[in-house]
Amino acid sequence: MARAKTPAEAARQYEKAQRFSILTPPEGVPIHFEVASLMARMGAQIADILITAFGALALTLVIALLPFNLGGSAAGILFALLTLFIRAPYYIMAELFWNGQTLGKRLTGLRVLSADGRGLTTHGVVARNIMKEVEVFIPGTMVLAASQMGLFWNIVLLAWIAILLIVPLTNKRRQRLGDILANTYVARQPKTLLMPDLSSAGPDEEFVFSASHLEHYGRFELQTLETLLRANPLDKPVKADMRKTLVEVAAQIRKKIGFDEPVPDERVLAFLHAFYTAQRAYLEQRQLFGDVRDDKHHRDESGQKTKNNH
Repeated sequence: MARAKTPAEAARQYEKAQRFSILTPPEGVPIHFEVASLMARMGAQIADILITAFGALALTLVIALLPFNLGGSAAGILFALLTLFIRAPYYIMAELFWNGQTLGKRLTGLRVLSADGRGLTTHGVVARNIMKEVEVFIPGTMVLAASQMGLFWNIVLLAWIAILLIVPLTNKRRQRLGDILANTYVARQPKTLLMPDLSSAGPDEEFVFSASHLEHYGRFELQTLETLLRANPLDKPVKADMRKTLVEVAAQIRKKIGFDEPVPDERVLAFLHAFYTAQRAYLEQRQLFGDVRDDKHHRDESGQKTKNNH
């Protein structure tokens, strides 16, 4: 008789079969992200290359119109240098300020995530994008010049390109070398939709939350909590194996928001539902005044920090 799979084994089997990555943030509620396909990433990359190339071309034309008497070869060299100087800062600054997205990734619905479930770090973003020069742009430039290279360097180039292609094809998160170094991966951007019926019952008067309690979460984190609460409605008894998870999640939330009142273990589900209702109402109220918060960093859908960020 086959041994029953543990929840962790079943999750790993699901992740491997469906190309989904299970990310567990500090709140302890696992979230499933669809790992981006190589074709989708290529589409985002092409879009970003066109954007940076257009920016470099525009600057080259502006400089060429000035009285510098640039010849054709000098203009070509200037364009290549501007492309190099624009490209790396563009990728790094876009992913830092737009919560893991460049313009190309936004167009294709992709986003860079930290593999440990926490927010992206400056070190990680810089590392993955500096490595992109080695993995993508230097080999691409060498391919264009392959006809002028000797046999030995063509063989080296082909071997390097083969390695670069094999690495993302042979790991479950399709991480390139830069992603492995930075502990990141690219996933499809989840839709942060909050379902209306979960909070329709009104707040629980047993728990009262102040504005300072509700300043710490955005729609993304609220959606994570929603996933847990949909599996544990108030009108059904809590399963024994789930009670410990609910207690841990409630403890994480209470610590983060500074909720000092004690919450008995048997009331943690009521506490979580009350917090969800209050937090959702707070975010909707802020949205009426133009403060749209997608995550706990108070970024809106464009990745910019909102005006009323305290």
